Amino acid sequence: MPKATIIPCLRYADAPAAIDFLCDAFGFERRAVYADDSDPSLIHHAQLVFGEAMIMLATAQESDWTRASGMKTVAQAGANTQAPYIVFSDVDGHCARARAAGAEIIMEPEDQDYGGRVYGARDPEGNVWSFGSYDPWA
Repeated sequence: MPKATIIPCLRYADAPAAIDFLCDAFGFERRAVYADDSDPSLIHHAQLVFGEAMIMLATAQESDWTRASGMKTVAQAGANTQAPYIVFSDVDGHCARARAAGAEIIMEPEDQDYGGRVYGARDPEGNVWSFGSYDPWA
């Protein structure tokens, strides 16, 4: 599978905690984490990988980019506006791992009419994630 050329970018109020959670609960791996030299709780940029896929994230802070783009965290927006979907073969095992690590399971694993099995989870800052065995590329 080629590396993804669309990479979701997320903002978190507590980026270090989000990185720990995403790795522990969902199985992401740290590729790069750039913290502020004087304040390690401020993450300027992080890259987490899942197989050949990647997400990027940072601490939510005001900048020219966030003002121009209107970017908000889920808490600031009061709702989700996206939900990354990650292709994963062991949906039930992944769901159990996420639940054990504290993820809120918002949809239990279930077979889909279009094929595959999927479940949904919410991370501690409210972002919604879907994990499923349906591979739209197949």
